[in-house]
Amino acid sequence: MSGDLKNSCTRPCSFTGTHRENTRDTQDHTPASPAAIIVLPESERKETLRTAFMKARILVTRPPSNAALVELRRRFSVEANEQGSAWSAEELRLRAADKDGLLISGADRIDGPLLDATPKLKVVCNVAVGYNNIDLAACSTRGVLATNTPGVLDETTADLTWALLLATARRLPEAERFMRAGQWQGWRGDTFMGRDVHHATLGIIGLGRIGLAVARRAHGFSMKVLYHNRHRLSRKVEQQWGVTYATLPRLLRTADFISLHLPYSPEVHHLIGEKQIAQMKPSAVLVNAARGGLVDDVALIAALRSRRIAAAGLDVFESEPNFNSGFLELDNVAILPHIGSATQVTRQAMFQLAVKNLTAALAGKRPPSLLNPAAWKNRRR
Repeated sequence: MSGDLKNSCTRPCSFTGTHRENTRDTQDHTPASPAAIIVLPESERKETLRTAFMKARILVTRPPSNAALVELRRRFSVEANEQGSAWSAEELRLRAADKDGLLISGADRIDGPLLDATPKLKVVCNVAVGYNNIDLAACSTRGVLATNTPGVLDETTADLTWALLLATARRLPEAERFMRAGQWQGWRGDTFMGRDVHHATLGIIGLGRIGLAVARRAHGFSMKVLYHNRHRLSRKVEQQWGVTYATLPRLLRTADFISLHLPYSPEVHHLIGEKQIAQMKPSAVLVNAARGGLVDDVALIAALRSRRIAAAGLDVFESEPNFNSGFLELDNVAILPHIGSATQVTRQAMFQLAVKNLTAALAGKRPPSLLNPAAWKNRRR
């Protein structure tokens, strides 16, 4: 009998009626007194065995691959969305009703009504670094742990940020559409004149892990890097990374390229709106590969249409996936479908970290990427 099965019994027990038969494959052969041996009824024996070996029930809303599911099913009883299309809030609530854990994407909303409909739920694991899709307060009050996947996608998201920055600076989307339309008639000196990136000034709003990865790349282009954080870094760190602190108004007035790298919260809703855009250079380029809602999309569309700023590169939008169709009418914006972390290696690493968080939580251990420590003491068991 395994150690796990021994521990599943609430009192000393024998499934065969004799202690020696029950322990002959273990190291302990010390005879037990007759009073210590209790033979369970057949129905109770079956229930104890079922409980001891039953796997935790898991719901996966966006599995990265079949191989990942195969590995996950070795440890858990898994229900997965293998069709690719997103579930509605009601369908997610119904499917999650009897689950112990959820592996979700940043597009899945976890709120009070869902948590109230899932009394067995112990942990919600976001396969994303952002977590504005999870109501942390609602999770904490109900004893449900919530986790994310920080660290493993920093470099990949920084790469995508630079792809947007370069594409908008050199007007690559416009030029590519021009070629596909068969409009190129030969070389001209004024065709798709762009902006130099090298030796320009980059302004980073939110100098965390991803922001620092972007700053490192900027030095390869001999750029001056300004940054704005809620809390300024130490002089030593600023010197180490070659960055200069600026107030938000100064950064907006000075930077040739402005890149956002901070999580969304109600406090920073529309951090970049009509007033902030009005402070930017007419030649400025805005890049957002962080979170929708940080930028007022209506104000940005108006500014791009009037050429108040030169261009924008966007991987995120308000109300995804139902983004403002006004962007489609503009030729000075590069738009992507939220693919900042979309490489095979990185997405797999994100899923593996989410599974690590899930496994720890269901084993009664503190997950490595716990978002709501306040829930730990009163967590569901």
